[in-house]
Amino acid sequence: MTTPVSVNRILKLMGNRFEFTVIAEHVQAGNAAIDVAIAEVRRIEYLLTTFSDLSQTSLINENAGLKPVKVDDEMVSLIERSIRISEITDGAFDISYGSIDKRLWNFDPNMTSLPDEETALASVGLIDYRNVILNKDKSTVFLKNRGMRIGFGGIGKGYAADKAKIVLQKLGIKSGIVNAAGDLVTWGTQANGHPWTVGIADPEQTDRAFSALKISDMAIATSGSYEKYVTINGKRYSHTIDPKTGLPVSGVKSVSIICPSAELADALATPVVVMGVKVGLELINQIKQVACIVIDDNDRVFTSNNINVI
Repeated sequence: MTTPVSVNRILKLMGNRFEFTVIAEHVQAGNAAIDVAIAEVRRIEYLLTTFSDLSQTSLINENAGLKPVKVDDEMVSLIERSIRISEITDGAFDISYGSIDKRLWNFDPNMTSLPDEETALASVGLIDYRNVILNKDKSTVFLKNRGMRIGFGGIGKGYAADKAKIVLQKLGIKSGIVNAAGDLVTWGTQANGHPWTVGIADPEQTDRAFSALKISDMAIATSGSYEKYVTINGKRYSHTIDPKTGLPVSGVKSVSIICPSAELADALATPVVVMGVKVGLELINQIKQVACIVIDDNDRVFTSNNINVI
């Protein structure tokens, strides 16, 4: 009986650091499986990217206000799920976020003031998921207004991680982790039979974990302001922009969502940052099989009802 081995690969995909870890019978089998998973992520990247004029996302955006665009069923389904997240978060997540005027937001050290409210509001004027029109029978997507743009920055990495996991499982990989720049999904156990665990980063010392969670057969995604923010007049503003006001949010340093799907974890993490501790936790407490850890700007830790942080 051969002892299972852990095979690991790190590379850049979708503009982010992806890490694949699989438990396999031998190194060659593990690497062959990872190759197939990487091909799957590249396929998704080609579908969702806004950096290529040929992607389905770019074609949808190009035809905004002009005509519906025929796309793959997979794309229609992903947009449909994105719209559902927009509905339950009351627009704190919005797939049409791509139309924001980025010139206002460079978040560099020279940024010493916020734009006025009118300017900020104008910058998000085209963001409204209700203007993304799906026709499932014809498999088309139509953006109602000229200049509207959709983007999958808030859900795409999690979606890719889930799809890579499915591919690996179909190849007979019974245990593994796909980590898409911090959005990670696990299944099975480590080579030694122990469950997979993940550390939740301490926002003040991101190289240090303040707690560990067992997350075998679960996914986790973290969104936080501790990586990119500005301080103006002593108040800290995260790089996360509220799609409704066009202004950066403050109050929450980090949100970690734990649930069975990396796509859902990815999609819920940022809106909880936007909604704030109280409203965000109220939402998570209403969703089955979803747990949440929130750290506020004062380093206080809040959790949803169904989780205990050690």
